[in-house]
Amino acid sequence: MVRRSGQQGVPVITVGDEVVVGFDRPRLERLLAGARPRRPTFGAAVADASSYLAKRGLVPVFGAFVGKVTPGSPAARVGLQPGDIITQVGLRPITSAEGVEQAFANVQPGARVPVTFARGAQSITREAAL
Repeated sequence: MVRRSGQQGVPVITVGDEVVVGFDRPRLERLLAGARPRRPTFGAAVADASSYLAKRGLVPVFGAFVGKVTPGSPAARVGLQPGDIITQVGLRPITSAEGVEQAFANVQPGARVPVTFARGAQSITREAAL
């Protein structure tokens, strides 16, 4: 570290190719925030459809029950509404709320992903732009 920064006796931290001499928390936070790729968010609060429906005495089905949709989010732009049940994301069948999280975990910003959801007896597929 002495060869790289020329400093002795003070904290020296590297983030990528950047050298931070001393403990400069705001700079470290900026560098760390920039180092992490931002993962796109879908914008829907979901629960396991089978558990949610069974607790209400309804016929349980597999999927992710949509409880809330964030205005302006990709979920809102595909037309998801509270009460819909997400059944597929891309080529991945969705059987639980965790399945939605896993399906979007590796999606890159700007990607377009088909989302299939049930609304009543109707099955709807639309492309979400993340």
